[in-house]
Amino acid sequence: MSDGDYPVEGLPTPAASMEPATVVDTQLSALSTNDEPFEDAGVLTAYNFASPSNRRATGPRDRFVRMVHGPQYSPMIDHEEAVTGPVEREEGVARQRVTLTGPTGRTVTYRFRLVRQSTGQFRNCWTTAGVLVD
Repeated sequence: MSDGDYPVEGLPTPAASMEPATVVDTQLSALSTNDEPFEDAGVLTAYNFASPSNRRATGPRDRFVRMVHGPQYSPMIDHEEAVTGPVEREEGVARQRVTLTGPTGRTVTYRFRLVRQSTGQFRNCWTTAGVLVD
């Protein structure tokens, strides 16, 4: 699939008014009810917030969905609890730790890395450059 499938319509997208914590919270909220309003809407919301370099590395869309359903990220889907740490910010980069308790009770801590876009459709918006298991 091409970038013509981006962003996924009808789901949240980056906005210049959103601070990094709001970007992470928006994705976590969508992932906590992954199949609302339609199947994988939460994962696709995360896709909408992925930076261009993140989408190049993890896309296209179908591949991104499969990756999030894989063992490393599946605790995010329909998670029961999210505990967010403080946002660490410098220049155009922000980081935030998030500890999630998945539907099976497995707890995983992730580190979200966000970047402020300087060009393109979402110029001046924070997007997710990567999410790593901490």
